[in-house]
Amino acid sequence: MTHGEEYSALYRRSITDPEGFWAEQAARVDWDQAWQRVLDDSDAPFYRWFTGGRLNTCYNAIDRHVESGRGEQDAIIWDSPVTGQSCRYSYRGLQDQVARLAGVIRDLGVEKGDRVVIYMPMVPETAMAMLACARIGAIHSVVFGGFAAPELAKRIDDADPKLLISASCGVEPSGVVDYKQLLDSALEAAGEKIAKCLILQRETKPCALTPGRDVDWHEAMAAADPVPPVPVEADHPLYILYTSGTTGKPKGIVRDHGGHAVALAWTLPNVYGVQPGEVMFTASDVGWVVGHSYIVYGPLLNGSTTVIFEGKPVGTPDASAFWRIVETYQARALFTAPTALRAIKKDDPDGQAIAARDLGSLRAFFLAGERSDPDSVRWAERHLQKPVLDHWWQTETGWAIAGYPFGYESIPVEIGAAGRPMPGYDVRALDEAGEDMPVGELGNIVIRLPLPPGTLQTLWGNRERHRESYLARYPGFYLTGDSGLVDEAGYVHIMSRIDDVINVAGHRLSTGQMEEVLIDHPDVVEAAVFGVADATKGQVPVGLVVPGAGFDGDEAALTAALVQRIRDQIGPVAAFRHCRIVRRLPKTRSGKTLRGTMRSIANGQDYTVPATIDDPTILDEIAADIGRLRS
Repeated sequence: MTHGEEYSALYRRSITDPEGFWAEQAARVDWDQAWQRVLDDSDAPFYRWFTGGRLNTCYNAIDRHVESGRGEQDAIIWDSPVTGQSCRYSYRGLQDQVARLAGVIRDLGVEKGDRVVIYMPMVPETAMAMLACARIGAIHSVVFGGFAAPELAKRIDDADPKLLISASCGVEPSGVVDYKQLLDSALEAAGEKIAKCLILQRETKPCALTPGRDVDWHEAMAAADPVPPVPVEADHPLYILYTSGTTGKPKGIVRDHGGHAVALAWTLPNVYGVQPGEVMFTASDVGWVVGHSYIVYGPLLNGSTTVIFEGKPVGTPDASAFWRIVETYQARALFTAPTALRAIKKDDPDGQAIAARDLGSLRAFFLAGERSDPDSVRWAERHLQKPVLDHWWQTETGWAIAGYPFGYESIPVEIGAAGRPMPGYDVRALDEAGEDMPVGELGNIVIRLPLPPGTLQTLWGNRERHRESYLARYPGFYLTGDSGLVDEAGYVHIMSRIDDVINVAGHRLSTGQMEEVLIDHPDVVEAAVFGVADATKGQVPVGLVVPGAGFDGDEAALTAALVQRIRDQIGPVAAFRHCRIVRRLPKTRSGKTLRGTMRSIANGQDYTVPATIDDPTILDEIAADIGRLRS
């Protein structure tokens, strides 16, 4: 093993000569028109990459591989243990389906720049819908199928789409999810009215179509003419992907065609070690950024084969699910969230399911989405006998901020660290005043501007919120919202969120939004939600609520109603189960609720009683309440 000298030189060049470095990487994709400027700083701090250039992401992900002789290679493998089905699409077959679907979307009135909301399960047609939008320059916004109707409605209102693409149902181990009913409820609640919906009927549970609005996918495809890819400007939006905001209003991250394609094309061989023609298995959901980058776009831009898996790490049928996929399809890289690894470890502590499979094809196992606990990483290393590599990134960045350049050069692994900064990311830990923290000391993690290609352009329809959320606190830097440190070897350690956004099984959720839902109940006057450590999901939310003075009802019935309320309005993905009625919440004399202190109590961590607390005796009450809640 080397010490990373080659990667260190590559990284330094990406920081000192970003234009030269990324101009070279841009040769990994095909351009219809060369760019005029590699890095456009004319509107700093809102930088643009490859301005003046024109290309099409769909062409680069499909058509050029057909033209170069990969037409018969598998592009997508779909494996669905929840339905007992599987299928494969070659690059040529995918080209035909996507070109026809682009014709359907165009015939439904969608043009370049129009938005299309996609609310679908883990089926090949979801990826096809994304690629078809990209083919004609439409902007897609995929909404995770686990979100409840109110959350879907918020995203519809914000994106103002011309078309919504959905399916009749999703299939989970616990049963069938009626997507059409959720869709209808969301459309009823949404302020923006959609003229057309394209619906994929699934055999598991077909649905009734709304006359005049809903269009049957299969019928439309049978009548459609294929359309060619439309070259668009490099900085033309490719997609909007919503991430939770602390205010409860989702933030629409905007990604471009040009920088996104260049960045992802670099990462497949250099971070994940996956070459053209090889298989990558990303066990995530297309509704999250990991699914966008490494189920759909990254592998296809690289000419690789991607696996779309409609199942779970355990329960479909057991803890062998991921290993079966690796063995069956000879996957070279496996990428999932630490929560999935913990679930597998819990069900198969002795690693028997791993030992029963031939995993010779697997080169490395990648983790991201939340901090990977060292015990689970060591367990995976011991049983897989493969590198287990954590890395850290965000919806906003679209690819790894810090990690291991596994495909470029093997560098030492520090368990507990997220790895070293990836090209273009100048990562710092700053204090509250914006000064660099001493090496190895905890601070607010920031990235010096400009961010590299593939990162967020802006927030959809809200440039000022982009500035306030990420750029205002430390001028010249992007605020990640995480706290952590950079050690002497340059490795980045991420410790926690600066704000109260928590990671539940790799899903970033706003505790403030949950509080709003709880407080909206007529019997609740105050609420505090905070994340506590959980052996399986990483974090789970805990809610403490103060009822109104006149409340004399059944406390158990109220907490059950509040749990159901979160499930209905945010979705099961929130994993909100711990809720308790309390007399009061700890506050400062100025009225601020001490969530951080409560979080420390719940996690069994040492804490200092804040000097500004109004009544210190309340902390003993809260400790007792939390203890009873989780016992």
